[in-house]
Order: sequence, then C-alpha cells, then structure tokens
Amino acid sequence: MVNDAQRRAAAFQATREAHATEMIEDYAELIGDLTVQYGEARLIDLAAHMGVTQPTAAKIVQRLKTQGLVENRPYRALFLTEEGRALGARSRARHRVVSNFLLALGVDQDTVALDSEGMEHHVSDETLEAMRRFIAIRNEPVT
Repeated sequence: MVNDAQRRAAAFQATREAHATEMIEDYAELIGDLTVQYGEARLIDLAAHMGVTQPTAAKIVQRLKTQGLVENRPYRALFLTEEGRALGARSRARHRVVSNFLLALGVDQDTVALDSEGMEHHVSDETLEAMRRFIAIRNEPVT
C-alpha cells in the first residue's frame, strides 16, 4: 500500500524526469518540423522558434548530438538521426493529442497553443490514452 509521502515523492520524481527530457523532446520535434518545412533545420531558425540565443540553442544541439539524436552534415544544417526522428514523432503525437483534447473541451486556440506545450511532457501514458478515448467518443478530428 502506497502512503501519501510515497505518492507525493513519486509525483515529484515524475515531474523531475519530465523536466529533464522536455527540452530535448521539444528540440527534436522542432528540428523535424523545420526539416519537413525547409528541407533542413538551421541553428538560427531553431533559436528563433525557441526564443533563445544562438549560443543557447547550440548548447542544446550539442546535447542532442551527444545523445545520438542529431547530426551535422558538412556545409549543411542539422538533421535528426533515426532515433531523433522517432523521439520527435512521439513528442509531436503527444502534443497533438493534448492539443486536440483541450480543443474538445472548448479551450480557445491561443490558450491551447500555450498550455499544450508543457503538458505534453508531463502527462502520463494512461492519461494520454484517456484523452484519446475522450476525443474519439466526441468524434473530434485529430489534427
């Protein structure tokens, strides 16, 4: 039987783990989106879309490289590895479910854009599946 302290500790641990991975997931998702849109992802574009400086974006990209998620090509921009593409796709899918769930609840588009960005990283698989079922019951299109 789990007591209140154990339950709370587990919740805080899950939040710390989500915080540790959310930036990596966001960058992988964005690099994938930029690659689809422009054929490649440039550091200057990453920084602009993330609202950070180029040196800050470069530090995160270096972490992605170290983890085997991103590679540079000579005289080209950034590209996701197969593992990076898979991570970005999972993050994008979670984001889509959370966004569609909030829209189905009647939350306005601007608020959905703000709220879904953080929620996608912190929602459990169980809750995410419940959101999917809710959307399906309401026959909401998945965008």
